[in-house]
Amino acid sequence: MHHPDSVRLNKAISDSGYCSRREADTLIEKGRVTINGEKAELGQRVMPGDEVCVDGKTVSKNQTEVFIMLNKPVGITCTTDTRFDDNVIDFVNHPERIFPVGRLDKPSEGLLLLTNVGDIVNKILRAGNAHEKEYIVKVDRPVTDEFVKRMGSGIPILDTVTKRCKVERLSRFEFRIILVQGLNRQIRRMCEYLGYEVVALQRIRIMNLVLGDLPIGEWRDLTPNELKVLKDSVKDSDGLPKEHAGSKQNSTKNDQKPEVKRRQERKLQREQRKTGGRRRRGFN
Repeated sequence: MHHPDSVRLNKAISDSGYCSRREADTLIEKGRVTINGEKAELGQRVMPGDEVCVDGKTVSKNQTEVFIMLNKPVGITCTTDTRFDDNVIDFVNHPERIFPVGRLDKPSEGLLLLTNVGDIVNKILRAGNAHEKEYIVKVDRPVTDEFVKRMGSGIPILDTVTKRCKVERLSRFEFRIILVQGLNRQIRRMCEYLGYEVVALQRIRIMNLVLGDLPIGEWRDLTPNELKVLKDSVKDSDGLPKEHAGSKQNSTKNDQKPEVKRRQERKLQREQRKTGGRRRRGFN
């Protein structure tokens, strides 16, 4: 049994606003975290009086919550590692220690949420919580009805099949897509599978947060109403990391998933052969 006043080490670091729980686990694994001067281990718990340090510097619980939205420009990397010259933390230069909620890859731009409240990260990002993220995407080939249908039906990438999503053609080379997932370079990989290349990608919404007319490279605090709606939207969401969110029901779904995935992949491959397959070499 754990002491009722103790908390997991990764949560204590996250609550300090230093980084997310997942990033805290990475720091612990790399030996960069100590508790009362002793090297920490994954899964350890800390008491209120314990001194937790990252790279020799003490971290302490936040006194003030920070939630800001940034219109991230192309070329900025969503990392808290300040050893990278293009890291988002130095770019924003906020007086409080903050970190991004999720990622927006370096060649992409648009809405990025940053905070010092670690508990909200998984609640927003976990696909099972079905919180929407909206993007405007420009590609190098005409957006066809077939492309829209297949993008919305699920694409096999990264050893899985993407969840069904909303896709709408906006113009000859541009479409809107609304996701609840956040797989690595998901939209770019989905387009690539269908023989398209992303020319420009902009995120314009996360849940109730809309980028609006915020200039590229600028950031602002969330309004009280935006923050209230955001918190109300995630209050019943599962904030556990994926590996801790299992249940008998989820296990059954996972047991069925490989066969479902194979059927979907075979169907997509048949459709792909009918429409000419992957991107042709030398296509401009």
